[in-house]
Amino acid sequence: MLTIIDKYILKRYLATFSVMILLFIPIGIVIDVSEKVNKMLENKVPFTAIAIYYYNFTVYFANSLFPIFLFLSVIWFTSKLANNTEIIAVLSSGISYSRFLRPYIIGASIVSVFVLLLGFFIVPAASEGFNNFRYTYLKGNGKVEMLGNNTNVYRQINDNDFIFVNSFNEESKTAFNFTLEHFENEKLNYKITASRIKWDPKSKTYALYDYTKRTLGELNDQIEKSPEKRVAFKFELADLTPVVYIAETLPLGKLIDFIEKERKRGSGNINTYLVVLYKKYSVPVSAFILTIIAVAVSSMKRRGGMGTNLAIGIAIAFSFVFFDKIFGTLAEKSTFSPLFAVWFPNIVFGILAVYLLRNAKR
Repeated sequence: MLTIIDKYILKRYLATFSVMILLFIPIGIVIDVSEKVNKMLENKVPFTAIAIYYYNFTVYFANSLFPIFLFLSVIWFTSKLANNTEIIAVLSSGISYSRFLRPYIIGASIVSVFVLLLGFFIVPAASEGFNNFRYTYLKGNGKVEMLGNNTNVYRQINDNDFIFVNSFNEESKTAFNFTLEHFENEKLNYKITASRIKWDPKSKTYALYDYTKRTLGELNDQIEKSPEKRVAFKFELADLTPVVYIAETLPLGKLIDFIEKERKRGSGNINTYLVVLYKKYSVPVSAFILTIIAVAVSSMKRRGGMGTNLAIGIAIAFSFVFFDKIFGTLAEKSTFSPLFAVWFPNIVFGILAVYLLRNAKR
């Protein structure tokens, strides 16, 4: 059962967090518009595309800076409670510090579930729209940059088939110097080569030019040649070079399947995809850690008042984001464990939360 005090603190927790987001998002939009308005006018971007972009920007921005918003909102209203001696009154009535934390933990649970569901289902679509707009309208060579490295692509498509292309053009859905090798029982069964392969979306087939198929036999090899041949393969050319931000745009189920498929193909971007997956779980957990730190820091009445608490809170919040970004990038660009990199900030700040909480109880 929630007491009147629990409901009062929980209401302040959720209301302050919501107001903090509603205050900062318009500021973020104004700054973004001021930076990009010239590019938008220069590229004659339709108003509907801009409106959809800023909806996606709002979701993307709120999700990215969620730890800072939550931390500052808890610091803000808890400092006000401390300055008004409300916390002293609550603890003097015989309520333990752990019991005093209950509405904060309930609030963190509500926010965590919301952020978890947001990250599973809504943020991926918003991320896709946000990034597509940026690469389509705001970057000089954006559509090429979307595909990252699209030369000398070698992929394992399934357990038996391996594909190589020298280069891939997304606009024309064409790859050059194509090779497919099919293995059975770890032995090469046949090999298909073509100087060019083009995807036909209407017939769902591929047109292979200068087509050659060599089937290996025990005594003699069979060779089939044709200037042009249409074949129905079980892959799309776009699968060869997924866009650089593909993992951010996939809901949870598809993301797990995509990572497994890329792992079989020997993709060099596995760490990048795993960082995105693990963050879907680590970010909601950070709500509890940051809430406890914020309460421990701001529940004591300080000589500098709310300003001192906010200064400490901003320093801790930005330190958390800094650790999160640094270790995430480290995992993406090196052989550093993605799981450890994603959870390391939570581990460090979790230890800090326990230390600050023990001091606050005294």
